Amino acid sequence: QVELVESGGGLVQAGGSLRLSCAASGSRFSFNTMGWYRQSPGKFRELLATITRDGTTTYGDSVQGRFTISRDNAKNTLYLQMNGLKPEDTDVYYCNAKAAFLATGYEYDYWGQGTQVTVSS
Repeated sequence: QVELVESGGGLVQAGGSLRLSCAASGSRFSFNTMGWYRQSPGKFRELLATITRDGTTTYGDSVQGRFTISRDNAKNTLYLQMNGLKPEDTDVYYCNAKAAFLATGYEYDYWGQGTQVTVSS
């Protein structure tokens, strides 16, 4: 089975920085595209950034130029460097992974439990 564990959330002042990490485990799986999302209660989940296994990245308009997504394939770990944080960035941040079962090649969608990021003004 696959497990995604996020860490690095917390409280930061506006203009500050945080680095989120997502440790992925699952020896029978290959982690393909991974990404970061955020969601508040009652709102749609917002795509922030994605990264393919070979490092191709995409960003949502709201974080373009402020957030940087990266990954370490050897460690199966995903990162999100967040700079210039704003109060409106306050949310629960989720890690997502498209993981292919090595035995069949079928790809499945997995989510972490979320980590709270709070930006004070």
